[in-house]
Amino acid sequence: MANQHAVRDQQGDEEPALDFEAVYQGRGISYGADSQTDLIPWRLDGPQPLLVELEAAGEITGPVLECGCGLGDNAVFLASRGHEVTAFDAAPAAIEKARSKVTAAAPVTFTVADATDLNGIGVPGGFRTVVDSAMLHCLTADQRRAYLTGLRRVCAPGAKLHALCFSGEFAAFLQMPAAMDEDSLRADFDHDWTIRRMEPCHYTTSLSLQQWRGLSPAVTDAPEGEDLVALDQNDRVLLPFWRITAELT
Repeated sequence: MANQHAVRDQQGDEEPALDFEAVYQGRGISYGADSQTDLIPWRLDGPQPLLVELEAAGEITGPVLECGCGLGDNAVFLASRGHEVTAFDAAPAAIEKARSKVTAAAPVTFTVADATDLNGIGVPGGFRTVVDSAMLHCLTADQRRAYLTGLRRVCAPGAKLHALCFSGEFAAFLQMPAAMDEDSLRADFDHDWTIRRMEPCHYTTSLSLQQWRGLSPAVTDAPEGEDLVALDQNDRVLLPFWRITAELT
């Protein structure tokens, strides 16, 4: 959710993008000059409701790979539903915390990996489902293409990819590192994947409206941030996302 061109850590050192390792270590992150928070907006301490819907609809088939798993709640949920799950994140601090959630009833293989090369990731026969809950929009255009191509190596023929990512207007508002409009996404997916569904949806965050009001102007210096979001029944901010389902071609 950070402005990709103006993120600073507590020491004031400018970084090219949000430092996820710092986030998961609990360090304060500054969004612009006047706003600092230790909030993790995507941390729900439970699975993302959109993923729960996909699983309930029978759209998840194991073995499952979760990309950019963060603190592991989605992966643990899928494992508790009986799926074989491997999950990775680039931030070692996230994986350390995620591993603490593994139980006999919800076994998950958590590992540290780079989404652009997936070194060391794999299961016999390949993954049949890939879940990407809010990682795709963190990649540059070149990284996105490398990631989507690399998934072919670790997936079974006909595998499905479920990607939840910022919509085009919202990604532009937050100045993400690559365009997230429909045409740009389709162009990158079409090299290796056939998009079967691409529709707008709302992604649940842990933010209250007051927290969003405090965060969004500092991120973008734009007044219209509130107009882009909605609230769920628990008054949590819902962000405009794409829900994409693609099949490996």
